[in-house]
Amino acid sequence: MQNVSALLYSLGAWNWLILAVVLLILETVIPGVHFLWFGIAAAFIGVLAFYTGIVWQWQVLAFVLLSVLVVFWVRRFVRPDVAISDQPDLNVRGQQYVGRSLVVEQAIQNGRGKVRVGDTLWSVEGPDAPAGANVTVTGARGTVLVVERVPA
Repeated sequence: MQNVSALLYSLGAWNWLILAVVLLILETVIPGVHFLWFGIAAAFIGVLAFYTGIVWQWQVLAFVLLSVLVVFWVRRFVRPDVAISDQPDLNVRGQQYVGRSLVVEQAIQNGRGKVRVGDTLWSVEGPDAPAGANVTVTGARGTVLVVERVPA
């Protein structure tokens, strides 16, 4: 145990830069933006330790304070729940087809059938309809489109 603490003590400010690299590597491996801010804080403290030579206790305190401040600062400005998108249904493919008129490809029987959208067959739920009938998409449940028959 003394060997480990002696090694860490001998590295000095390099400990922070090594920690920063490890945290930034974790950021690339683990999805989300969790380790980025701590990695940036560790890099900043490493540079600060190189130029000022402050003792390790103050370095740890500065790292904790800087990490907390950066996390709260980022949370204030980056809020995915209030992000406004010009394409809100981009990742909800079925919702993009709501209101669109389609032709039944495979007859809807017992409430299930298929329609063609572009070059793709989509499963549909709705009232029974023969192949070739016109339907309108009224909603989506996962990858299944909910349709209503268009009166002829």
